[in-house]
Amino acid sequence: MTDTPTQLFIGGSWVAAADGATMPVDDPATGEIIAHVADAGAKDARLAEDAAAEAQEEWARTAPRVRSEILRRAYEIIIERTDELAHLMTSEMGKPLAEARGEVAYAAEFFRWFSEEAVRIDGGGGVLPDGRNRMLLSRRPVGPCLLITPWNFPLAMGTRKIGPAIAAGCTMILKPAPQTPLSSLALAAILKEAGLPDGVLNVVTTSRAGEVCEPLLRGGRIRKLSFTGSTQVGRLLLAQCADKVVRSSMELGGNAPFIVFEDADLGKAVDGAMLAKMRNMGEACTAANRFFVHRSVAEEFGRQLAERMGGLVVGPGTRDGVDVGPLIDATGRAKVEELVADAVERGARVLVGGRTPAGPGCFYPPTVLTDVDPGSRLMDTEIFGPVAAILTFDDENEVVSRANDTPWGLVGYVFTEGLDRALRVSERLEVGMVGLNTGLVSNPAAPFGGVKQSGLGREGGRVGIDEFLEYQYLAVPVR
Repeated sequence: MTDTPTQLFIGGSWVAAADGATMPVDDPATGEIIAHVADAGAKDARLAEDAAAEAQEEWARTAPRVRSEILRRAYEIIIERTDELAHLMTSEMGKPLAEARGEVAYAAEFFRWFSEEAVRIDGGGGVLPDGRNRMLLSRRPVGPCLLITPWNFPLAMGTRKIGPAIAAGCTMILKPAPQTPLSSLALAAILKEAGLPDGVLNVVTTSRAGEVCEPLLRGGRIRKLSFTGSTQVGRLLLAQCADKVVRSSMELGGNAPFIVFEDADLGKAVDGAMLAKMRNMGEACTAANRFFVHRSVAEEFGRQLAERMGGLVVGPGTRDGVDVGPLIDATGRAKVEELVADAVERGARVLVGGRTPAGPGCFYPPTVLTDVDPGSRLMDTEIFGPVAAILTFDDENEVVSRANDTPWGLVGYVFTEGLDRALRVSERLEVGMVGLNTGLVSNPAAPFGGVKQSGLGREGGRVGIDEFLEYQYLAVPVR
């Protein structure tokens, strides 16, 4: 989008950072700077907080149907501008255009879903057990929210948080990742065009996250934090929320097991592996991290997966025919390189990939490793890259134990043709979501989230709006 804003969005207006600071946005395919956007500081955060707090009371009184129609208009605008938004996303984070278009559709669907949920907020009532009193329950917005989104799905992570906040009647401050601010700024412009009142959404782009976020969480006016990012940062934010008991929901790291039993349909399993591993170049919290394959089918599964991975075309996301774009930055690529090198030093065999190409950009080839030592660092580290690490197993109890042997519990994948085993293993996995004979679990109509150190709460589905609502109980004596 050639007219994408580059300033902060506060109180319905586009403004420069108070100290005039800006930060560059790089194209990870070339390393070139594509834009400079405002780099907010503490003063800008206070202005955004003022705007959200001032707008909250009136916005909370807005009719649910009005909120619903704003979200529906925004959905329609996003769909109309799919190509523009996809090009913008590809330019700032690298994913191929076909995948970026898919994310635009996914992102828009959150607005359509929550436009429908906005008019279904209900309460309850009834006679209390003593028979003399009545109970009336109502649900109301939690209040001003701080939304913090990651760089890997810059549009969809915004709509997944903004959608339910708008539907519930909450105002908000959105802080996008510094690597990908342009998609969030474009989204703010779309919502303004769709009729969102001034101050309801404020977007603060910054490279100074601590200077911006901590005062907001400790200040007392922000009543809700919704964060998607690393477990390490999530712990820090939870500590900052403790002072004012800020309600929190968090979607944190993952270490997804991908289990292939001896009775699995290997065609389905390889198809599922390609989805679960290669979506977004492997830069997804739902990405399969540890491939546990039954010893009797491990060699054939590895061969087929390596053939499919090796056939993928790596290059700039804007180029026709490209399947795999660059990783987000040099730091992300260096992490993948180090994890692969560690696994190889411990005896892993490289079936395909494993070598960083020469030239500009943060590219890394699709890689399949087999004979991976369980002590390898990539077994307990979120890879966030296009690397499939295969280990073998012999027994169901053994593989369930190994799959659960991690602090994380976001998603797991199970491939088997046996119904009993499918249900039994899925129920034993310590995860918030299971892909059964599929490598794709994300859907706006389903609750997304994990257990253990993968997070708190759920996003999407019928329960997604609950994170932004409080109950109020009214006791009514009847004489």
